[in-house]
Amino acid sequence: LTGYLAEPASGHGPGVLVIQEWWGLVDAIREVCDRLARAGFVALAPDLYHGERTTDPGVAGRLMMDLDLPRAARDLEVAVEALLGRSSVTHPRVGCVGFCMGGQLALYAAAQSPRIGAVVDFYGIHPRVELDLARIEAAVLGIFAERDEYVPPEAARRLEADLRSAGKRVRVRIQPGVDHAFMNDHRPDVFDAAAAAKAWDETIAFLRAELS
Repeated sequence: LTGYLAEPASGHGPGVLVIQEWWGLVDAIREVCDRLARAGFVALAPDLYHGERTTDPGVAGRLMMDLDLPRAARDLEVAVEALLGRSSVTHPRVGCVGFCMGGQLALYAAAQSPRIGAVVDFYGIHPRVELDLARIEAAVLGIFAERDEYVPPEAARRLEADLRSAGKRVRVRIQPGVDHAFMNDHRPDVFDAAAAAKAWDETIAFLRAELS
């Protein structure tokens, strides 16, 4: 397993996994790690496609659907171990931030590992990933888009209700007037600077509160 690691200038901080969109481990995901490092976190993005990446939506869809989920679960567990094994990581549990496919995988990873203490799910979707919500011990922040054709607001509210019914701490926010992937500044067709800045500030505050 390879990945991209970014550490804060201080040399230490809580660990956070960053899970890719369906494009693979592309520059946008590396830049999320860099931004987390500037905010004081040790951020690691594991390469779940093992070297494959694309800008073609058709290829991305194939890569997502062909993802070997048991292998991805092992890769995510290895990434958790890698973070917690670093002397620079200061908290015994890690956070997990995922976008699109990665948002669903962030919840999936939390259901596999009690060492994940906080999950930020950005408009998560993967048709083949089934979640065992009862096994999640992490607090969850869900950030979704009002105009999302893949994960409409009713699906986000259903996820929130299911997590609450399972006794989990969860907060879901639906950002008005934006589309799926509004956080991705490499996609000018959907990026929304104001909404992204607000969601980022909320993400950092949530991670700091849960991993302090």
